[in-house]
Amino acid sequence: MVTGYSGTPLQKKLGLKPGIVGAVINPPPHYWELLGPLPEHIELRPLAAGDLDWVHLFVTSRDALADAIVEARARIRPNGAIWVSWPKRAAKVPSDITEDVIRDMALAANLVDVKVCTVDATWSGLKLVIPVRHRV
Repeated sequence: MVTGYSGTPLQKKLGLKPGIVGAVINPPPHYWELLGPLPEHIELRPLAAGDLDWVHLFVTSRDALADAIVEARARIRPNGAIWVSWPKRAAKVPSDITEDVIRDMALAANLVDVKVCTVDATWSGLKLVIPVRHRV
């Protein structure tokens, strides 16, 4: 399904490809509809399972983000990615999260942001990765 203003399908924006192992935490009810049919051979696991290529977190509070970002960082593979989605201000969803808050918490967890995207009219997303110099 095409989302946002770019006309790019959400799963392409998020980098979903065949063979990815991932986890989705706290998605909005319509998330799977936004995502559309998944590419073949994608495996979704609980975050706690670890060994993940890809994690997509939805958060509305700093407290939830602080816990989730540290756990997700511990559960991804060195070349994995964490997408953190937060409500846009225009969506009027109660939240104390901003893009800058996510960046600050990411840096504290040895993560850097490399991409931003629109998930839908309510949610934005910021892609975080482990810096190359910290990958083992």
